Amino acid sequence: MLMKYEFLKILRKKSTITVMAASLLLTAFLFSLPILQYQTYNQDGVIKGSAGIAYTKSQYQDISVPITEEYVEKTITEYQKLFENPDNVGYDGSEKFLIGDAYWNFVAPREKQLRMIASAYDSPGENSGFNKLPELDLANGAKFYQMRNEKIESLLNAPSRELSAQQKEYWGNMSSKVETPLQYGYHEGWEIIMSSFELLMFALLAVCIVIAPVFSGEYQAGTDAVILSGKYGKTKLVTAKIISSMLFGVLAFTLHVTVAFGLPLAAFGADGWNLPLQAAGLTIPYPFTFLQAALTNLGVIYLVLLAMIALTLLLSAKMKSPFLVLVILVPVLFLPLFLSPNGTAGAYNLVLFLLPYRCAMPEIGKYVSYQIGGLVLDAFSMRAILYAALTAVMLPLARLGFQKHQVA
Repeated sequence: MLMKYEFLKILRKKSTITVMAASLLLTAFLFSLPILQYQTYNQDGVIKGSAGIAYTKSQYQDISVPITEEYVEKTITEYQKLFENPDNVGYDGSEKFLIGDAYWNFVAPREKQLRMIASAYDSPGENSGFNKLPELDLANGAKFYQMRNEKIESLLNAPSRELSAQQKEYWGNMSSKVETPLQYGYHEGWEIIMSSFELLMFALLAVCIVIAPVFSGEYQAGTDAVILSGKYGKTKLVTAKIISSMLFGVLAFTLHVTVAFGLPLAAFGADGWNLPLQAAGLTIPYPFTFLQAALTNLGVIYLVLLAMIALTLLLSAKMKSPFLVLVILVPVLFLPLFLSPNGTAGAYNLVLFLLPYRCAMPEIGKYVSYQIGGLVLDAFSMRAILYAALTAVMLPLARLGFQKHQVA
């Protein structure tokens, strides 16, 4: 009964309804932008919005195939043959490229796929696009997966990454679990979700705004004296406040996630959920599908949410005003927005990747790793452990903080 009362107390506040409504509208707006701004091109010009999405999806019908060595060799060979006809070739003074029907009929429908294939032949840090494909020697085959493996090995051995032998072995073993040949296909909706996770931090902030007065609001209203002097004021009621706050936070955030995922998937379709992440980046080491990666990162964000609710409750138990709670919380949540990593090694970068805002970003292609003795953890694992531990520490402290509050 106490939990139900405390939950309804949070839910029925006008401020809760206002903050949640504004937050849901903001979430809907932010995750609608890729839909509203989407555009593609054909020979007749630009195609926008839903018509552009439908056109793009239709282009994938003939290229949703396993990326076998034979397919790569055949595709590159066809691309090279198009350059044999001078009418197909344009030149801008530095490089040659396909134009006219050769471009629109061959390149345009498979541009992302061609870039993915071409990326296997680039050196680490190089992004030559299609430039290398016309000159590739295929006498001994495409060697596509051999080149991918060699590129990953070069990335792991790059001095700038400062990876230990154990870290290199960890990432090498993980990458070897990626099943080949890779399946390629349409995945626009999932790619947008994977690149937009950090926008959920505004929903997380809204939850914290609603939770901030749970204890400090009692201090402001002067009801702390009544609560703490009651029979269950320092025991069951405190527990009810904490559990109801966590429950509200999880439910409210889930509603935002439903909107955030629902809009792009409704517009772009859920196609591609079972495709490997390497369809979006060849050197991504995680052997996940798009759905698995999205759920894994979402799980980490939920752990960040629980830790931030716990921190909010702790601050609320220690401070006399919800405003002061937010003065501390906002920088904690959004300070990393103004900081950029300069690599993937070193204390500054490794700490930055663990701050709340950066934790919303999957960082799936950066080989971010943490080593504790002989144990190596990737970013997903380290974030999950850290925020689960923070929640476990801060919730008892919040409880104790309210129990020991001195009534004025």
